[in-house]
Amino acid sequence: MEIIQIDNQSWRIEDQGVRFFLLTGEEKALLVDSGMTVRNAKEIAEDITSLPLSLVNTHADPDHIGSNDEFDSFLMNSAEAVNYYNVQQRTGNYIPAEDGDIIDLGDRKLRIIAIPGHTPGSIALLDEERRVLISGDTVQDGDIYMFGLMREFHAYINSLKKLESLKDKYDEIWPSHGTFPVSPSIIPALIDSAEKWLKGELPSESFILRGETIRRADARCAHFLCK
Repeated sequence: MEIIQIDNQSWRIEDQGVRFFLLTGEEKALLVDSGMTVRNAKEIAEDITSLPLSLVNTHADPDHIGSNDEFDSFLMNSAEAVNYYNVQQRTGNYIPAEDGDIIDLGDRKLRIIAIPGHTPGSIALLDEERRVLISGDTVQDGDIYMFGLMREFHAYINSLKKLESLKDKYDEIWPSHGTFPVSPSIIPALIDSAEKWLKGELPSESFILRGETIRRADARCAHFLCK
């Protein structure tokens, strides 16, 4: 685990291939996801800041909710509840974080953008003042998991197009995996590759992951893991 300061109010915590963030404003602090192997993300954050701390989950896959049990409640999109409670079998009280909602940390406002596809309730956070998009797993240059009942390519493409329509509001993207940061130019490339996958035009190869046969499709700027 490694803590890296991005600016005077932002940190990224690298957790064995997964990245989560601590953001602060003048009045409050926010963890964006709570890690994979760590179980003390709240403690880590409170060693950095004394501001009142809350948690938002970009989605509820296991590598993003490792320390959720430290919190009495957490912010999450309502469409992600089925993943969190039914699929992951986790407990706790979520506070709805819906499309267009604003998380105000005091002179730092983060806009929630619903981006279903990777999971039903995936969200991004837009920090317009810093011109940064925090993208979760949806936009990255690593392996993007797109197999299983919770994931759907048509919704994923529409969400990418939604982010592309907002491109004048951010200059860089902070993803949860892969290179940090990535350029917004990755989004049109992901759209093109995802559309090719639906048409059967994207090269792929098979491999075994956790006992399942998975296709790893070459999206040029990333890879889609598909069935």
